[in-house]
Amino acid sequence: MEEFDLIIIGAGPAGLTAGIFASRRLLKTIIIGEVIGGQVMSTTLIENYPGFKQIKSVDLVEKFEEHVKSLGVDIIQDMVVEINEVDDGFIVKTTSNEYKAKALILAFGKSPRTLNVPGEKEYTGKGVSYCANCDAPLFRGLPVAVVGGGNSAFDAAHYLSQIASKVYLIHRSETFRAFDSLVEDVKKRGVEFLLNTEVREIKGDKFVRSIVVENKITGEKKELEIRGVFIEIGSEVKADLIKHLVKTDETNHVCINEKTETFYPNSDKIRPGIFAAGDLSNVPFKQIVVAAGEGCKAALQAYNYIHKIETKGIVGDWSAGKK
Repeated sequence: MEEFDLIIIGAGPAGLTAGIFASRRLLKTIIIGEVIGGQVMSTTLIENYPGFKQIKSVDLVEKFEEHVKSLGVDIIQDMVVEINEVDDGFIVKTTSNEYKAKALILAFGKSPRTLNVPGEKEYTGKGVSYCANCDAPLFRGLPVAVVGGGNSAFDAAHYLSQIASKVYLIHRSETFRAFDSLVEDVKKRGVEFLLNTEVREIKGDKFVRSIVVENKITGEKKELEIRGVFIEIGSEVKADLIKHLVKTDETNHVCINEKTETFYPNSDKIRPGIFAAGDLSNVPFKQIVVAAGEGCKAALQAYNYIHKIETKGIVGDWSAGKK
């Protein structure tokens, strides 16, 4: 079992930034994540990251990844299934290996919410997708449906309207959470809106062939012939992996202080050696730049913990050279 100073769980903006700063502090570090880029890969264009008026999400993630790897940090694409504390650190088990570290940074963000309807699990990856940016090109010239009423759903519908032969947007209400400008833009693109409507079943053979939807007001059911279902109904923190280690709030977000330190479960006592950053933490603003900043803080705090450096007050860290 290989041993490290630091294991970062999650390969989104928080985890990748933490990897950069951990490497600059000469910590032996690995990043373990299922999807490089995390939730950033669920959108198409980024228009609010400093230095880029507009950049494709895949291009921004590629720049993050190149920077991390240029510093010698390995990114392991795998699923973490168990984390345990031992006398001198922590053991992280994945589906294929085990790793040991003196400290951990939790940065695995949120996971897409599911519809929990018949056929969804069976056809995931076979027409059911939670990432339009990842999978939309596979449905060029084919009919698809987008489920949801927020920005991510409308962003997916906007993108798919340029690729698919037909796009349905299915929403259980008649009002939207998306920006008004985005809603109006999608309306102009020939997307068919099915409001007050829910998906009841996803059907197919080897791949998705249709979905059954029901109007909540009239009770009318109908079957739509489609080849792709893009589920965009938000995300949630999968906290079962870490609830035995750290304190979470009522929404399963990991509780942290201003130094990204965590707490023991159901306690206000700081939990040494485990830090958290990004969308899984209870920091209120879920933005890429916020996640990156918190990832930086977590790496620097992990360095201080490993080297038993106690910080008080404000600490400057402006040097361009390696620390």
